[in-house]
Amino acid sequence: MADPIDDDLASVADRLDDIAEQLSDLAMSALRAALEDADGDGQRPEVEKRIAKARRSVEKAAQLLRGGPTSTLI
Repeated sequence: MADPIDDDLASVADRLDDIAEQLSDLAMSALRAALEDADGDGQRPEVEKRIAKARRSVEKAAQLLRGGPTSTLI
């Protein structure tokens, strides 16, 4: 019989995966908007940097809940 806590953790991890995907979409939108900005300075937008950092944190949290590795370093 499966542990109910493990099932709940897997469910939360799946929701975090969905959030990470939404954050990725938002980051792409921010980059697209910066490219379309005629007055852009060619720099990566600060908001996209924050979104990317949040996405990485959410992905790490999902991995932790699944019992996976906590580092992406090889």
